[in-house]
Amino acid sequence: MLTEQNIRHLENYRQTIAREMNASLERIEEHTYERAVELILACRAAGGRVHVTGIGKPAHIGGYIASLLSSTGTPCYELHGTEAVHGSSGQVVPGDVVIAISNSGETAEMKATVTTLKKNGAVIIGVSGNPSSWLARASDVHLMAGVSEEGGPLNRAPRASILAEVIALQGLTVLLQSIADVTPQQYVSWHPGGALGKLREDEQRPSRSAD
Repeated sequence: MLTEQNIRHLENYRQTIAREMNASLERIEEHTYERAVELILACRAAGGRVHVTGIGKPAHIGGYIASLLSSTGTPCYELHGTEAVHGSSGQVVPGDVVIAISNSGETAEMKATVTTLKKNGAVIIGVSGNPSSWLARASDVHLMAGVSEEGGPLNRAPRASILAEVIALQGLTVLLQSIADVTPQQYVSWHPGGALGKLREDEQRPSRSAD
């Protein structure tokens, strides 16, 4: 049975998420991403690769963002945040771009991983909630994804901050997909399974490559 305190916590969560997500969406402007987009495009033009990494819960975001980028025209690889210092950083070569996600920007494991990647010649796009954090200072570009409250009991478990990081990085994927000018036919070819693998009625026309 839910108590009044339980219900208050849920209502606090709802109000906090609405407030923090609105603030996150207001931060999405083209100038926020311009340098990050330039670095990724230059990397790809030179034959390099894009990777995403994170520690703890942001690591799960990393897998999603790597998949989202790959499915929208920017091939991307997930890099395990802690295995990177045990050999997995070998998947990153000089000139590659690594998107590193950390709410605090101060996590010890993340510092070790980013330090290793930079020594290997990687370009770092940092995503954190603190523009003065270690990660922000160590990155070639920093994307802000900060919140003032998480929502929920104790105000500790990552909730709003995780959503803010997703929103910030989804904005980046939208720009990259737009620049890649992905056609419905290309998108469908990358999603042969499920509903996404079917053209909608308004997309039933020849692709540009057939013109």
